[in-house]
Amino acid sequence: MKRIGLFLLTNIAVLAVAMLMMNLLGVGNYMQGTNLDLGNLFAFAAIFGFAGSFVSLAMSKWLAKMSVGAQVITQPRNADEQWLMDTVSRQSEKAGIKMPEVAIYDSPEPNAFATGMTKNSSLVAVSTGLLRSMRQNEVEAVLAHEVAHVANGDMVTMALLQGVLNTFVIFFAKIVAYVVDRVVLKNEEEGHSWTFIIVDIVAQILFGILASIVAMWFSRRREFHADNGGAYLAGRENMIAALQRLQTMQPGELPDQMAAFGISAKKSSFGDLFRSHPPLEDRIAALRATTEDQLKIA
Repeated sequence: MKRIGLFLLTNIAVLAVAMLMMNLLGVGNYMQGTNLDLGNLFAFAAIFGFAGSFVSLAMSKWLAKMSVGAQVITQPRNADEQWLMDTVSRQSEKAGIKMPEVAIYDSPEPNAFATGMTKNSSLVAVSTGLLRSMRQNEVEAVLAHEVAHVANGDMVTMALLQGVLNTFVIFFAKIVAYVVDRVVLKNEEEGHSWTFIIVDIVAQILFGILASIVAMWFSRRREFHADNGGAYLAGRENMIAALQRLQTMQPGELPDQMAAFGISAKKSSFGDLFRSHPPLEDRIAALRATTEDQLKIA
Protein backbone atom coordinates (compact mmCIF):
# COMPACT_ATOMS: atom_id res chain seq x y z
CA MET A 1 0.00 0.00 0.00
CA LYS A 2 2.87 2.38 0.79
CA ARG A 3 4.37 1.99 -2.71
CA ILE A 4 0.98 2.52 -4.34
CA GLY A 5 0.50 5.70 -2.31
CA LEU A 6 3.95 6.98 -3.26
CA PHE A 7 3.27 6.15 -6.92
CA LEU A 8 0.00 8.10 -6.87
CA LEU A 9 1.62 11.03 -5.05
CA THR A 10 4.43 11.18 -7.61
CA ASN A 11 2.01 11.16 -10.52
CA ILE A 12 -0.12 13.89 -8.94
CA ALA A 13 3.05 15.99 -8.60
CA VAL A 14 3.94 15.32 -12.25
CA LEU A 15 0.48 16.42 -13.42
CA ALA A 16 0.62 19.55 -11.26
CA VAL A 17 4.06 20.55 -12.60
CA ALA A 18 3.08 19.79 -16.22
CA MET A 19 -0.15 21.78 -16.00
CA LEU A 20 1.68 24.72 -14.43
CA MET A 21 4.34 24.70 -17.16
CA MET A 22 1.74 24.52 -19.94
CA ASN A 23 -0.17 27.44 -18.45
CA LEU A 24 3.02 29.50 -18.09
CA LEU A 25 4.16 28.75 -21.66
CA GLY A 26 0.69 28.92 -23.20
CA VAL A 27 0.95 25.55 -24.93
CA GLY A 28 -0.95 22.30 -24.80
CA ASN A 29 -3.83 22.81 -27.23
CA TYR A 30 -2.32 20.75 -30.03
CA MET A 31 -5.64 20.01 -31.77
CA GLN A 32 -6.82 23.01 -33.79
CA GLY A 33 -10.24 21.91 -34.98
CA THR A 34 -9.50 18.87 -37.10
CA ASN A 35 -5.81 19.74 -37.61
CA LEU A 36 -2.78 18.73 -35.57
CA ASP A 37 -0.47 21.56 -34.46
CA LEU A 38 2.93 19.82 -34.42
CA GLY A 39 4.67 22.68 -32.62
CA ASN A 40 2.20 22.68 -29.73
CA LEU A 41 2.17 18.89 -29.73
CA PHE A 42 5.94 18.71 -29.34
CA ALA A 43 5.85 21.28 -26.52
CA PHE A 44 3.06 19.27 -24.82
CA ALA A 45 5.04 16.02 -25.20
CA ALA A 46 8.27 17.59 -23.92
CA ILE A 47 6.61 19.12 -20.85
CA PHE A 48 4.93 15.86 -19.85
CA GLY A 49 7.97 13.78 -20.85
CA PHE A 50 10.49 15.75 -18.81
CA ALA A 51 8.12 16.56 -15.95
CA GLY A 52 7.77 12.86 -15.19
CA SER A 53 11.49 12.15 -15.12
CA PHE A 54 12.57 15.30 -13.27
CA VAL A 55 9.82 15.27 -10.65
CA SER A 56 10.83 11.68 -9.87
CA LEU A 57 14.48 12.76 -9.74
CA ALA A 58 13.73 15.72 -7.45
CA MET A 59 11.76 13.45 -5.11
CA SER A 60 14.15 10.51 -5.38
CA LYS A 61 15.85 10.75 -1.99
CA TRP A 62 12.57 11.25 -0.16
CA LEU A 63 10.91 8.44 -2.13
CA ALA A 64 13.85 6.13 -1.39
CA LYS A 65 13.67 6.75 2.33
CA MET A 66 9.90 6.26 2.38
CA SER A 67 9.66 3.23 0.08
CA VAL A 68 12.35 1.05 1.67
CA GLY A 69 12.42 2.66 5.10
CA ALA A 70 16.06 3.76 4.77
CA GLN A 71 17.38 5.30 7.99
CA VAL A 72 20.03 7.96 7.42
CA ILE A 73 23.01 7.75 9.76
CA THR A 74 23.31 11.18 11.36
CA GLN A 75 25.26 10.09 14.42
CA PRO A 76 26.93 6.65 14.24
CA ARG A 77 25.62 4.38 16.98
CA ASN A 78 28.27 1.68 16.70
CA ALA A 79 31.58 0.79 15.07
CA ASP A 80 29.90 -0.60 11.93
CA GLU A 81 28.00 2.61 11.25
CA GLN A 82 31.14 4.64 11.90
CA TRP A 83 33.02 2.48 9.40
CA LEU A 84 30.29 3.01 6.79
CA MET A 85 30.45 6.77 7.25
CA ASP A 86 34.26 6.85 7.15
CA THR A 87 34.40 4.65 4.05
CA VAL A 88 31.87 6.69 2.05
CA SER A 89 33.58 9.90 3.18
CA ARG A 90 36.95 8.68 1.94
CA GLN A 91 35.55 7.40 -1.36
CA SER A 92 33.53 10.54 -2.11
CA GLU A 93 36.58 12.72 -1.42
CA LYS A 94 38.61 10.63 -3.87
CA ALA A 95 35.79 10.83 -6.42
CA GLY A 96 35.64 14.62 -6.08
CA ILE A 97 32.05 14.92 -4.82
CA LYS A 98 30.35 16.07 -1.64
CA MET A 99 29.79 13.19 0.77
CA PRO A 100 26.39 11.56 0.18
CA GLU A 101 23.97 10.81 2.97
CA VAL A 102 24.56 7.25 4.17
CA ALA A 103 21.59 5.08 5.10
CA ILE A 104 20.77 1.51 6.11
CA TYR A 105 17.47 -0.18 5.32
CA ASP A 106 16.12 -3.38 6.82
CA SER A 107 15.94 -6.17 4.25
CA PRO A 108 17.22 -9.76 4.36
CA GLU A 109 18.13 -9.54 0.66
CA PRO A 110 21.58 -8.18 -0.24
CA ASN A 111 21.48 -4.94 -2.20
CA ALA A 112 22.51 -1.30 -2.17
CA PHE A 113 21.57 1.73 -4.24
CA ALA A 114 22.37 5.37 -4.85
CA THR A 115 19.96 8.16 -5.65
CA GLY A 116 19.67 11.93 -5.55
CA MET A 117 19.11 14.93 -7.79
CA THR A 118 22.75 16.03 -8.10
CA LYS A 119 26.25 14.74 -7.44
CA ASN A 120 26.46 16.86 -4.32
CA SER A 121 23.01 16.04 -2.94
CA SER A 122 22.82 12.27 -3.02
CA LEU A 123 22.08 9.23 -0.91
CA VAL A 124 23.87 5.87 -0.68
CA ALA A 125 21.95 3.10 1.09
CA VAL A 126 22.79 -0.50 1.92
CA SER A 127 20.57 -3.31 3.15
CA THR A 128 21.09 -5.10 6.44
CA GLY A 129 21.19 -8.34 4.43
CA LEU A 130 24.18 -7.11 2.44
CA LEU A 131 26.03 -6.02 5.58
CA ARG A 132 25.46 -9.43 7.18
CA SER A 133 26.41 -11.54 4.17
CA MET A 134 29.50 -9.78 2.80
CA ARG A 135 33.03 -9.34 4.07
CA GLN A 136 34.17 -5.81 4.86
CA ASN A 137 36.31 -5.46 1.72
CA GLU A 138 33.31 -6.56 -0.39
CA VAL A 139 30.99 -4.06 1.30
CA GLU A 140 33.61 -1.39 0.65
CA ALA A 141 33.54 -2.25 -3.06
CA VAL A 142 29.72 -2.13 -3.14
CA LEU A 143 29.80 1.32 -1.53
CA ALA A 144 32.41 2.40 -4.08
CA HIS A 145 30.19 1.19 -6.93
CA GLU A 146 27.34 3.35 -5.63
CA VAL A 147 29.60 6.36 -5.05
CA ALA A 148 30.80 5.92 -8.65
CA HIS A 149 27.18 6.08 -9.85
CA VAL A 150 26.84 9.40 -8.05
CA ALA A 151 30.19 10.78 -9.28
CA ASN A 152 29.39 9.73 -12.86
CA GLY A 153 26.13 11.71 -12.71
CA ASP A 154 24.14 8.63 -13.68
CA MET A 155 20.92 9.72 -11.96
CA VAL A 156 20.74 13.00 -13.91
CA THR A 157 21.84 11.33 -17.15
CA MET A 158 19.16 8.66 -16.85
CA ALA A 159 16.55 11.33 -16.06
CA LEU A 160 17.53 13.28 -19.19
CA LEU A 161 17.44 10.14 -21.32
CA GLN A 162 14.07 9.13 -19.89
CA GLY A 163 12.73 12.62 -20.54
CA VAL A 164 13.81 12.47 -24.19
CA LEU A 165 12.33 8.99 -24.61
CA ASN A 166 9.06 10.00 -22.92
CA THR A 167 8.81 13.03 -25.20
CA PHE A 168 9.14 11.01 -28.38
CA VAL A 169 6.79 8.29 -27.15
CA ILE A 170 4.04 10.86 -26.50
CA PHE A 171 4.77 12.84 -29.69
CA PHE A 172 4.79 9.94 -32.14
CA ALA A 173 1.93 8.08 -30.45
CA LYS A 174 -0.36 11.06 -30.96
CA ILE A 175 0.77 11.45 -34.57
CA VAL A 176 -0.07 7.78 -35.22
CA ALA A 177 -3.44 8.25 -33.50
CA TYR A 178 -4.14 11.33 -35.64
CA VAL A 179 -3.22 9.55 -38.88
CA VAL A 180 -5.42 6.54 -38.05
CA ASP A 181 -8.32 8.71 -36.93
CA ARG A 182 -8.25 11.48 -39.56
CA VAL A 183 -6.52 9.96 -42.59
CA VAL A 184 -7.35 6.25 -42.48
CA LEU A 185 -10.84 6.43 -40.91
CA LYS A 186 -11.51 9.96 -42.25
CA ASN A 187 -13.11 11.17 -39.02
CA GLU A 188 -14.03 14.85 -39.37
CA GLU A 189 -15.20 15.54 -35.81
CA GLU A 190 -13.34 18.26 -33.94
CA GLY A 191 -11.24 17.37 -30.90
CA HIS A 192 -10.40 13.88 -29.70
CA SER A 193 -12.56 10.99 -30.84
CA TRP A 194 -12.65 7.64 -29.04
CA THR A 195 -10.63 6.17 -31.91
CA PHE A 196 -7.90 8.77 -31.37
CA ILE A 197 -7.80 8.07 -27.62
CA ILE A 198 -7.66 4.27 -28.01
CA VAL A 199 -5.01 4.32 -30.75
CA ASP A 200 -3.00 6.86 -28.73
CA ILE A 201 -2.98 4.56 -25.67
CA VAL A 202 -2.00 1.49 -27.73
CA ALA A 203 0.74 3.40 -29.57
CA GLN A 204 2.14 4.78 -26.31
CA ILE A 205 2.34 1.24 -24.93
CA LEU A 206 4.15 -0.05 -28.04
CA PHE A 207 6.54 2.91 -28.31
CA GLY A 208 7.03 2.74 -24.54
CA ILE A 209 8.29 -0.85 -24.88
CA LEU A 210 10.83 0.26 -27.48
CA ALA A 211 11.86 3.18 -25.23
CA SER A 212 12.35 0.78 -22.31
CA ILE A 213 14.72 -1.32 -24.42
CA VAL A 214 16.82 1.78 -25.14
CA ALA A 215 16.79 2.89 -21.47
CA MET A 216 17.78 -0.57 -20.23
CA TRP A 217 20.61 -0.81 -22.78
CA PHE A 218 21.96 2.50 -21.50
CA SER A 219 21.53 1.37 -17.88
CA ARG A 220 23.59 -1.76 -18.57
CA ARG A 221 26.40 0.37 -20.05
CA ARG A 222 26.40 2.59 -16.96
CA GLU A 223 26.81 -0.47 -14.73
CA PHE A 224 30.13 -1.29 -16.40
CA HIS A 225 31.28 2.29 -15.78
CA ALA A 226 30.16 2.13 -12.14
CA ASP A 227 32.07 -1.15 -11.67
CA ASN A 228 35.12 0.50 -13.19
CA GLY A 229 34.74 3.50 -10.88
CA GLY A 230 34.17 1.20 -7.92
CA ALA A 231 37.39 -0.64 -8.73
CA TYR A 232 39.21 2.70 -8.90
CA LEU A 233 37.89 3.74 -5.48
CA ALA A 234 38.11 0.42 -3.61
CA GLY A 235 40.50 -1.77 -5.62
CA ARG A 236 39.82 -4.03 -8.58
CA GLU A 237 40.20 -7.29 -6.65
CA ASN A 238 37.73 -6.08 -4.02
CA MET A 239 35.23 -5.12 -6.73
CA ILE A 240 35.60 -8.52 -8.39
CA ALA A 241 35.24 -10.26 -5.02
CA ALA A 242 32.01 -8.35 -4.31
CA LEU A 243 30.54 -9.31 -7.69
CA GLN A 244 31.56 -12.94 -7.19
CA ARG A 245 29.86 -12.92 -3.79
CA LEU A 246 26.70 -11.57 -5.41
CA GLN A 247 26.75 -14.53 -7.81
CA THR A 248 26.04 -16.80 -4.83
CA MET A 249 23.09 -14.72 -3.59
CA GLN A 250 19.57 -13.89 -4.63
CA PRO A 251 19.55 -10.15 -5.41
CA GLY A 252 17.17 -7.93 -3.50
CA GLU A 253 14.31 -6.24 -5.31
CA LEU A 254 14.21 -2.45 -5.32
CA PRO A 255 11.46 0.00 -6.31
CA ASP A 256 11.58 0.93 -10.01
CA GLN A 257 13.04 4.41 -9.47
CA MET A 258 16.08 2.94 -7.64
CA ALA A 259 16.51 -0.39 -9.43
CA ALA A 260 18.80 0.95 -12.16
CA PHE A 261 21.30 2.13 -9.54
CA GLY A 262 21.33 -0.96 -7.33
CA ILE A 263 24.43 -3.13 -7.11
CA SER A 264 22.51 -5.98 -8.75
CA ALA A 265 19.04 -6.81 -10.01
CA LYS A 266 16.87 -9.83 -10.70
CA LYS A 267 16.52 -11.07 -14.27
CA SER A 268 13.70 -9.46 -16.18
CA SER A 269 10.67 -11.62 -16.90
CA PHE A 270 10.64 -10.16 -20.42
CA GLY A 271 14.15 -11.18 -21.48
CA ASP A 272 17.67 -9.78 -21.58
CA LEU A 273 16.69 -6.67 -23.56
CA PHE A 274 14.80 -5.43 -20.49
CA ARG A 275 17.56 -6.11 -17.94
CA SER A 276 18.79 -3.03 -16.07
CA HIS A 277 22.07 -4.80 -15.18
CA PRO A 278 24.44 -6.93 -17.27
CA PRO A 279 25.05 -10.53 -16.12
CA LEU A 280 27.49 -10.63 -13.21
CA GLU A 281 29.87 -12.87 -15.15
CA ASP A 282 30.10 -10.22 -17.91
CA ARG A 283 30.84 -7.52 -15.35
CA ILE A 284 33.58 -9.63 -13.75
CA ALA A 285 35.10 -10.40 -17.14
CA ALA A 286 35.10 -6.70 -18.05
CA LEU A 287 36.96 -5.82 -14.85
CA ARG A 288 39.53 -8.54 -15.39
CA ALA A 289 40.16 -7.24 -18.91
CA THR A 290 40.71 -3.70 -17.59
CA THR A 291 44.23 -2.54 -16.74
CA GLU A 292 44.99 -0.51 -13.62
CA ASP A 293 45.54 2.70 -15.58
CA GLN A 294 42.08 2.33 -17.15
CA LEU A 295 40.33 2.43 -13.78
CA LYS A 296 38.68 5.81 -13.30
CA ILE A 297 35.50 7.75 -12.60
CA ALA A 298 33.84 7.98 -16.03
